[in-house]
Amino acid sequence: MPRSPSVTLFGTALLALAALAVHAEGSAVSVSDAYARAIPPGQPNSAVFLTLNNPSGQPRALVAAASPVADAVELHTHIEEGGMMRMRRVERIEIPAGATVNLKPGGLHVMLIGLKENLQPGGQVDLTLTFDDGAQTQIQAPVRKVEAMSIHR
Repeated sequence: MPRSPSVTLFGTALLALAALAVHAEGSAVSVSDAYARAIPPGQPNSAVFLTLNNPSGQPRALVAAASPVADAVELHTHIEEGGMMRMRRVERIEIPAGATVNLKPGGLHVMLIGLKENLQPGGQVDLTLTFDDGAQTQIQAPVRKVEAMSIHR
């Protein structure tokens, strides 16, 4: 028995809505406690720190970031090499299902490279975060003075 065009259209619409619902649940990463490191005038780089919360049942990952205040924006971490802490670029920051990941000084962070303006306390940094499911979140991170980190063994 041939299907009527309205039944086929209705079925297609239901499948599309189901796909959107799955995509919306997967894009549920929230961002909080964001701030950018204030730097002295003339410094070429800074960093943004924040908290990522994934309440969904699916793992997610932060895969990119962009900001108009910098020539380049990269995801970074700190690793110890030969007794020295060094920054290294990472391709993604994993956010397990039901977990919270803190980007903080001395650990994971968003690096602002080639600053186009001075970042002084009281200012703000516009930042677009892109996740592995294609979702994007735009935030404004206030600029704060952050004390230099020290490593104690």
